[in-house]
Amino acid sequence: MYEGIQPFSFSTAGKILFGSGQSKHAARLITAFGPTVMVVHGALHMRAEWLLNDIMEQGGDVSCLSCPDEPSLMLLETAVDVARAIKPDVIVSVGGGSAIDLGKAVAALMPAKGQAIDYLEVVGAGKKLDSQPLPFVAIPTTAGTGAEVTKNAVISVLQKKRKVSLRDDRMMADVAIVDPRLTDGLPRNITLSAGLDAITQVIEPYISCKGTPLSDALCKPAIPRGLAALGRLMEGEDADARDEIAWVSLCGGLALANSGLGAVHGFAGVIGGHCGAPHGAICGALLPHVLRCNAKASIDQSHYAARISEVCESISKFTGAQESDVALKLFEEWIHRNGLSRLSDMGVQPRDHGEIVEAAQASSSMKGNPVALSNEELLGVLASAG
Repeated sequence: MYEGIQPFSFSTAGKILFGSGQSKHAARLITAFGPTVMVVHGALHMRAEWLLNDIMEQGGDVSCLSCPDEPSLMLLETAVDVARAIKPDVIVSVGGGSAIDLGKAVAALMPAKGQAIDYLEVVGAGKKLDSQPLPFVAIPTTAGTGAEVTKNAVISVLQKKRKVSLRDDRMMADVAIVDPRLTDGLPRNITLSAGLDAITQVIEPYISCKGTPLSDALCKPAIPRGLAALGRLMEGEDADARDEIAWVSLCGGLALANSGLGAVHGFAGVIGGHCGAPHGAICGALLPHVLRCNAKASIDQSHYAARISEVCESISKFTGAQESDVALKLFEEWIHRNGLSRLSDMGVQPRDHGEIVEAAQASSSMKGNPVALSNEELLGVLASAG
């Protein structure tokens, strides 16, 4: 048998609509699941009004739930109780990754027999869902997380100072609608942190030890496109660049759902739970330092070393530097010059590093890193990113 390509599987949303203006189809697709609709939106209700009006014009009966911040276990439990009282036919998330994760988790847990904690990884029992989730439609209004096509929802458990996942293959959205026009005019700081998350999420699956030819095909061309688009958006509003970064974000979501991530995200869930900083900002602050660490650690592993070298070449072209180490340093400086905080400014202090490393080593994302990193190497990453 030909052994050049190892067997793999690939799961994604039931239907994906991508492109400018695709959101005009949302209400029709949503109400096809039934007339009673629960819409989960971000902190600002007004950003979802277009969708609420469209659903009502289609004859839908709409209830709303706000997700003002990254979803906590307490917010999730409350949201599930609200959904069970409403008994919607379909749950829709319109917003950033937080709103999408909350809606995805509510759709998964509303029919479930147990409590939310029973199904959470790391801090809970990690049980598989015992019932088919409710129909779920995801409409992102930021370009970063790719949550519209992933099979997990990230939940903050404040008592444990951790962000962990509710995860099941059946949590994939039935419909994902990615309309870059919904991201037009986002504040610069959100564009930067979300964009760095999107770039990280095409880099980590590409160098992951769990990568597949299909995730490679999505990620390889997306890396330089994401860097170029984010660079243009830091210079000013640019509709074409919004299209590009939305595509990169979608590619990252498709890839990570099937090929895993790496040390950046292994750290990010722990640090986010520790200090409450935005996920994308944490990823951006860590990315150059993790890449440098992985490059050194993978020298004797030609496949991964070559992949990491390719990524560094894209960053070299972005920064104009020839040498990879110099390019990573310039990339780090560019990130912070454009307004992203360092880890210490997010609340991560040296006294916290040991505890963070221990927790990060146990994360599911760390298992996708191209090489196993020692505690000492990970401590070095935190020190350099601080």
